[in-house]
Amino acid sequence: MKENHAIPGYTFGTSAIARSPVTPGDFELMKKSILFDDEDVKYLRLSRGIVADQVEAILDVWYGFIGAQPHLLASLTGRTDGKPLGDYLGAVRKRFGRWILDTADAEYDQAWLDYQHEIGLRHHRAKKNRTDGAASTTIVPFRDLFALVYPVTYTLKPFLAGKGHTADEVEKMYAAWLKSCLLQMTLWTYPYVKDGDF
Repeated sequence: MKENHAIPGYTFGTSAIARSPVTPGDFELMKKSILFDDEDVKYLRLSRGIVADQVEAILDVWYGFIGAQPHLLASLTGRTDGKPLGDYLGAVRKRFGRWILDTADAEYDQAWLDYQHEIGLRHHRAKKNRTDGAASTTIVPFRDLFALVYPVTYTLKPFLAGKGHTADEVEKMYAAWLKSCLLQMTLWTYPYVKDGDF
């Protein structure tokens, strides 16, 4: 997961990011709450071979959806003129593509927890725009961020089904992705939650 530091702003596993306030013990409880287990890890790993050569096509679908929704695109636009920031969109897209692969082979260790926290900070006013020096809006609203779990996972399903796996395997991969995305999104929203309430 850590081999591709050629992507600007991709700091997984480096000392450039802070330790997550969510402990491994906390995360184990979160996994229990969502019924995430070793079978889900197995099917995420299986999905990696499917999504690895389709990353750009998947991103085209996701960016198409976000771009068609002005309230979602707003988080990637200029703070003063409201116009899409091409360089910012491109930089985020590279990391979004890497996120697809990281989701499929996550180890769920401390480095992974730390990077999830970093991703959350980058969506929140705490650190948004700093990574790319973008003159964009100051926060991705919580209501938009959390709701994206559904379109991201739903539109991924046809890609999971496109390489000849059984319907049962596709369903298990889809369920694993949904659980993983919900877990990650919950971690990302830590900065949005009032102190002591996470």
